[in-house]
Amino acid sequence: MFEVARNKLSVKMKRIAPRVAVRRFVHREEGSAAVEFAVVLLPFLGMMFAIMETALVFFAQQTLETAAADSARLIMTGQAQNAAWQPADFKRRVCDRIYGLFSCDSSAFVSSSTSPNVYVNVQTYSTFGGISYTPPIDNQGRMDTSHFGYNHGGPGDIVVVQLFYQWPIFVSLMNLGSLSNMAAHSRLLVATAAFRNEPYN
Repeated sequence: MFEVARNKLSVKMKRIAPRVAVRRFVHREEGSAAVEFAVVLLPFLGMMFAIMETALVFFAQQTLETAAADSARLIMTGQAQNAAWQPADFKRRVCDRIYGLFSCDSSAFVSSSTSPNVYVNVQTYSTFGGISYTPPIDNQGRMDTSHFGYNHGGPGDIVVVQLFYQWPIFVSLMNLGSLSNMAAHSRLLVATAAFRNEPYN
């Protein structure tokens, strides 16, 4: 009789013992800070990298805008025309105003390489209303420079200077893929300056 009761009691204790151990484990709080830190660390780092990536894209865009405005002034005041600059000469002046943030090959006006490079497009128009813009991206998301040219115009002409750069996007977490608008996770940065040339001599 005692033998049977002891066997039943030992079986019941074996069933209860894991529950007690689990309950004791759940109530302990010594490692909770480390576990919470591990759970929060990955989204926190992802968000920090996303913020830095977005800020860097805006900073690069502003730098390109400043370079476009500064280099466009060389055409507007007639310095480029009076010095008879060739396209490579003008691009060299553009590259001088970028200060190392972008890769800028000043030896060629339009580079045919697939590596990121600053592209320059200078066109003249008869009226400001006639200026139109279509992104120079083909249907595969690559840069299309076939319509780019260099025409700085003469005194009183309407000129549009455009600078293009393929900025690489590294963080693709949290829907930041929408930052990229080209193939190979890159964003096309565009800086434009539209103006009428001064009546220079």
